[in-house]
Amino acid sequence: MIRHHVLPADADLQTRLGAFVRTCRHRLGASQEELAWRANIHRTYLADIERGKRNVTLRTVANLAKTLRITIGHLFAQVTAPGAVPELVPGEVRDILLVEHHVVAAAETARAFKRARLANPIKILRDGEAGLNYLFGTGRYARRKQVRPQLILLVPDLPRMSGAEFLRCVKADERTRDIPVVVLTISNRRRH
Repeated sequence: MIRHHVLPADADLQTRLGAFVRTCRHRLGASQEELAWRANIHRTYLADIERGKRNVTLRTVANLAKTLRITIGHLFAQVTAPGAVPELVPGEVRDILLVEHHVVAAAETARAFKRARLANPIKILRDGEAGLNYLFGTGRYARRKQVRPQLILLVPDLPRMSGAEFLRCVKADERTRDIPVVVLTISNRRRH
């Protein structure tokens, strides 16, 4: 089974995710056991996440966001830009842009989000150029207004434009630089 894993953008990302999850859990007044049960994950796995010692799957992130009563975009905004005030209206649901050229992996990601009952619609594009056109309302998307997804999920090995080049373009433009971007890798290992 192919699984997507979140790649830490820097050594501190896991620690920030853990701290944010712990803070949200405390605000809800939930124990680790209760949150783990509600999010359908093992308590020791949650403890590792809160300590910043664990990479997480998209399914886990989606389950945690839902259980913590926040949008997945808000969670990533807080983790990737600590201290920044995201432009998100609480409860606002916007598209999640998935830039993924492998049809099976894209479909699996969409199914994982559907199983997690995420309200965010997922827009799947197969390459970086199409992703930029979608974000900036150019090329094939020139007739529609510019969109602002809540989150961008990106694989590094895209055709025609690398994921790194796509990310540089997104972060270089003031209209899109504060959209949270999560870089994904593929792993064939099963979680034990």
